[in-house]
Amino acid sequence: MSTFTEGRIRQRAQRKTGNFRNATTVLKEEVAATKVKTSFDIFLSHSTSDAEIILGVKGVLEDYGKSVYVDWLEDPQLDRSNVTAASAEVIRLRMRQCKSLVYVHTANSGGSKWMPWELGYFDGFNGAVAILPVTKSREASFKGQEYLGIYPYIDEAPSKGSTVEEIWVNKGSTASRRWANWINDPRAFR
Repeated sequence: MSTFTEGRIRQRAQRKTGNFRNATTVLKEEVAATKVKTSFDIFLSHSTSDAEIILGVKGVLEDYGKSVYVDWLEDPQLDRSNVTAASAEVIRLRMRQCKSLVYVHTANSGGSKWMPWELGYFDGFNGAVAILPVTKSREASFKGQEYLGIYPYIDEAPSKGSTVEEIWVNKGSTASRRWANWINDPRAFR
């Protein structure tokens, strides 16, 4: 098992953007082409500085059949420069519509004021929280800084005897569960 690399994620994003399109534009076009959703498999907690990475992560997760909520795509009316109690309530409502929260850890994550709040709220509400580290190179395991280390992290790998990749949820390098097994009882795997 190893972490997702920036190269892998950016390569997945470029499958959609080609050489001439902006990642933010492609994401907005995708949302405009779909019907309004009221439930999702994943709430994607991320830094808005990572548009190309988010396009790639969203694509990878969708390749595994997951529906993904990205706040500035699904709810573009929210003004990130003027956060109000009403906009925070929209985010709370959306989190309650999701089965899990995936915290996309990048070099920009530490600068986000919202990501720790989303993580704490969702952990208290549901408990199905996992970190998706996007690293410069493949790492055998991910510890995360400070409080992120208490949460499992996700990666992709084939199961023993298979060549088909699937999503795994990991506690350090000692224990792993398939996504489908973890999502049924996430608090038991901490």
